[in-house]
Amino acid sequence: MNRLRNCRCYLSGAMEFVPDFGAEWRQYLRSELRDLGLIFLDPTNKPINAIDEITLGEQIKAARLAENYDMIADGKEIRHIDLRMCDMADFLIVNLDKDVPTCGTWEELFNANREKKPILVRYAQGKRNAPSWLFWTIPHQHIFSTWDEIYAYIREVDSGDYTHDYKRWLFFNLTGEAVA
Repeated sequence: MNRLRNCRCYLSGAMEFVPDFGAEWRQYLRSELRDLGLIFLDPTNKPINAIDEITLGEQIKAARLAENYDMIADGKEIRHIDLRMCDMADFLIVNLDKDVPTCGTWEELFNANREKKPILVRYAQGKRNAPSWLFWTIPHQHIFSTWDEIYAYIREVDSGDYTHDYKRWLFFNLTGEAVA
């Protein structure tokens, strides 16, 4: 059915405290779902002329060691851009790992939840270990233990064969024709 073609998917997850700044899982996910025609909004590959976040991440590490907090604060444009991409997204895929500190990921998740967007979370330690607050925030059916579970769910939504939308998925007819 290809319901997700041209839908915008924001890829949310820790960057600052992971060795590759979160680029690897995002690249792999994009390659796994390439055939669906999704538009990926990826903070490691921003679709705007701005400072490269990976380069900025290296600069922030050095500034932190030098206790140059003004330089760290000057990077707040990144927050603005990432939150704007999150606003533009039709749905989010979020990578959470309890062993990796993150702040922006939670802000993105909670903002998207206020907009009642579908938020698909992969919790690295498994769904059973996800924080209760997450279960109180999004439908538990949108919390997954593995990437394969997320890929299968997205393909199910794309095909139109999913049976529950948990009041999250909305598909608008943008052709201008009346909907019966």
